[in-house]
Amino acid sequence: MRRLLLTHVAALVVAVAPYARSERAANPILFADVPDVAMIRVGDTYYMSSTTMHMSPGLPLMKSKDLVNWELLNYAYDTLGDADALRLENGESDYGRGSWASSLRHHDGVYYVTTFCATTNQTYVFSTPDIETTPWERRSFTPSLHDHSLYFADDGRVYMLWGAGALRLTELRPDFSGIKEGGLNKVIIENASAPAGDDIMLNAEGSQLFEVDGKFYLFNIVWPRGGMRTVLVHRADKLEGPYEGRVAFQDQGVAQGGLIETAGGDWYAYLFQDHGAVGRIPYLVPVTWEEGWPVLGVDGKTPMQLDLPASKGLIPGVVDSDEFDRTEGDPALPLVWQWNHNPDPQHWSLTDRPGYLRLTTSRLDESLVAARNTLTQRTIGPECTGTISLDTAGMRDGDAAGLCLLQQNYGFVGVEVVGDQRRVVMVKGGAAPQRRGAERNPTDGPTVRVVESMPLAQERVYLRATCDFRDRADAAHFSYSLDGESWTPIGDGLTMRYTLPHFMGYRFGLFNFATKAAGGHADFDYFHIDDTLTSTTE
Repeated sequence: MRRLLLTHVAALVVAVAPYARSERAANPILFADVPDVAMIRVGDTYYMSSTTMHMSPGLPLMKSKDLVNWELLNYAYDTLGDADALRLENGESDYGRGSWASSLRHHDGVYYVTTFCATTNQTYVFSTPDIETTPWERRSFTPSLHDHSLYFADDGRVYMLWGAGALRLTELRPDFSGIKEGGLNKVIIENASAPAGDDIMLNAEGSQLFEVDGKFYLFNIVWPRGGMRTVLVHRADKLEGPYEGRVAFQDQGVAQGGLIETAGGDWYAYLFQDHGAVGRIPYLVPVTWEEGWPVLGVDGKTPMQLDLPASKGLIPGVVDSDEFDRTEGDPALPLVWQWNHNPDPQHWSLTDRPGYLRLTTSRLDESLVAARNTLTQRTIGPECTGTISLDTAGMRDGDAAGLCLLQQNYGFVGVEVVGDQRRVVMVKGGAAPQRRGAERNPTDGPTVRVVESMPLAQERVYLRATCDFRDRADAAHFSYSLDGESWTPIGDGLTMRYTLPHFMGYRFGLFNFATKAAGGHADFDYFHIDDTLTSTTE
């Protein structure tokens, strides 16, 4: 009986892959920022965890019946901690940090998903007997074990395999309260990067550990200098080794992930590719076995078509529109939404004005990336459009609210209030707040530029942003409407760029922040998302 284990991921690169609808599945499986994938199958259902770093709630879990069509199931946590950086307070932020790559397991009837965070220096273990209906129980300990893979041994002992370059096997206490005193804790591969050569830009990390037919297989990602993100596989007869390794896959930078076996006995590697501004997007690569080694790809390449069911699209399973209509007593947001950092629950509401999302300012902020309570969801490829209806009646002098495309180099279309006058603006912004621990010069602020401004003589306005990720164009455009039917372009567009300080694909965001006086509010009637480039001049 084959036993299959799993783990984590994390890194970067460049590559291009066509994407088209067909009767069969096409790569990428998800044209959206779903990085650091870990995956298991329980019966006929597949479950997947991923990374959303500084977003809250975090550590998303998804499910699928066919490896292609996925839907959000829940999150492992609402907030990860209560530090200033996690709350976007006192000049600190957690952009590009938060919780990173996860490990997903099903063991003795219990589901486990684990992650780690450099900000809190904690390793987190979440568990539940029912991944679909029962909340996750949370445990944590220090230190933060980088890019770890959880493993349950037959003798009842529990381990994490973790690290970068030198990979270490560390035994945990059975109750996950910490590292076991006197337990196994040693480096089992001194230089895991070695199969890729001596000149390495990114050392082997993103460990995912599997046991297949009594052998152990360890997947890692490495990046040789001057090359591309590369899949490494080490194998051993025993958990502690010795391990022998080889380069397993080099194609278009599709790398970092692990193995999954279908109910029918087929094998795939789930990997991801850095795909420009849309983010890190998942691929499936067929796997065959030769002389006890997994062989990835078709003639060493990533196939664009797969013998799996066709995708039905990412709406509504991964992203979705929202009318903000809620029944009384049910103020919850759909799973597609995540807050930028920890939210301030006292200053957003779905009930203050039924049928609307109300964002109320609670402090002064210098820019969009410093503001709390920005509500986000992913952009999707190859193209997409986000549209909102905004009521500005409650905004005050100095307030700015609207629809953004969030990354370090962001853009937005919104309404600014100056005195007793409103104006529609298209704005571009630059650097994010300082990272945790970095020195901050109080005279230094983000670069913000109003590209175009138009007077607004009414309280309600409709705002739109389009994203074109085809052939890595990474081009965004903004427009506004006074009636929701006739649209006027505004600004000169935005060239979207994936940057490491945010380490995340661009997201649509609904925002409201104050620059002069707190207490104003903006009411969002709806958010609509489409997987086409809806006209900005219709």
